[in-house]
Amino acid sequence: MHPPYEVILRVDHAVDRPVARVDHSGRGAENRTPLRLAAVQPLCVPLDVAANARAHAAAVRAARARVVLFPELSLTGYELDAAVVSVDDPRLAPLVEACAETGALALAGAPVAGDHIAMLAVTGDGVSVAYRKMWLGDAEARRFRPGDTPSVLDVDGWRVGLAICKDTGVAAHAARTAALGIDVYAAGILESASDAAVTGERAHRIATAHRVWVAVASFAGSTGGGYAEAAGQSGIWTRAGEVYVRAGTQPGELVSTSIG
Repeated sequence: MHPPYEVILRVDHAVDRPVARVDHSGRGAENRTPLRLAAVQPLCVPLDVAANARAHAAAVRAARARVVLFPELSLTGYELDAAVVSVDDPRLAPLVEACAETGALALAGAPVAGDHIAMLAVTGDGVSVAYRKMWLGDAEARRFRPGDTPSVLDVDGWRVGLAICKDTGVAAHAARTAALGIDVYAAGILESASDAAVTGERAHRIATAHRVWVAVASFAGSTGGGYAEAAGQSGIWTRAGEVYVRAGTQPGELVSTSIG
């Protein structure tokens, strides 16, 4: 196993086949600056939010991206009995500081009050709950409640729709999110190594059905819930459903690219 971020896969592409897109920003799509996306699969210490926040902060600095996406429950590991993480938790301070230094928006996974499996939006100004997972697995449903609405963030005129794991396998979730007007569908997930192909199949289907970029941060290494070997292979797919860049299977890898 590699130490966090000793091995970093970074690809710096420009989009070479521009396609027409709907402007949801109100200021003209042609006036948007390219958006740099990164998907990260950090080494995770079970239930240690402080250690994981520091690893997230290191990833944000390494990525040099505007949006940095992390896997499902990345701040606690897939530990379904983990305590909720509040938006004012002081253990998140290193991640807030890294976002302030780099101008990044980090999308990190954590359990939150409610009880919900959530995606936190972290910037240099602080932390907020950006999205609550709508489609739960059976074991998850014994503790958590599903969210009731899709979520989209506006980042410099780019519309980023949010998803967590099982959401990506539900066609209605992608359809409802896309109906809000999105350029990117960003998901934090966890799959076992034996189910690694599922990630690419879902990403391809979502990208081609809705003509959006798809970014997936996939847990790597081992975690709770019986996931002794997670799939990793975080990646970014084009609107045509093609793999644009993809990581390997080890914790501490990231991929990034600019879209425009």
